[in-house]
Amino acid sequence: MAEAAERLAFKPVTPARWDDFEHLFEAPGGPKYCWCMAWRASPAEAREHPRGKSRKPLMEGRIKGGTSVGLLGYLGDDPVAWVSIAPRQTYRDLGGPAAEESETIWSLACMYVARRHRKQGHGKQLIEAATAHAKERGATVLEAYPVDPDSPSYRFMGFVPAFEQLGFVPAGLAGSRRHVMRLRL
Repeated sequence: MAEAAERLAFKPVTPARWDDFEHLFEAPGGPKYCWCMAWRASPAEAREHPRGKSRKPLMEGRIKGGTSVGLLGYLGDDPVAWVSIAPRQTYRDLGGPAAEESETIWSLACMYVARRHRKQGHGKQLIEAATAHAKERGATVLEAYPVDPDSPSYRFMGFVPAFEQLGFVPAGLAGSRRHVMRLRL
């Protein structure tokens, strides 16, 4: 992984930052096809809002309602990256093991970097920022669900080697491709 040309500044997605979130997601190549609702939508929401623009109001409602959904990465004033980091119970079942009584688990479920800023080490920065964010908010365990680098799907969840380099350890599999990896905070 290359060293980043520039460090990203990270800010939580809040109602005041909705415009930045919307700008990043709707930019060419942005993840407007899912609005990061693939793991958040309830079964009823998924049926009513199968994809794309119909999911945007679901995410907007969560953000404007004060639900923690993740961080935006900025270069100057320009939002160029996103990491979905939130309490595990705000997602559907991602496949991790049951929480122990003393655990407060947060999940890193998705990452996105605008195409023109890729291959600069920003993925590692996203994981590091998500880790710090979860820890600051009381998480005792950070769970992620990355895939092997040659996986044909779920690539938006990151790659196993990046998480291993940052101290995450295997905790099982979720389906046939996604690894469950955990970091004690």
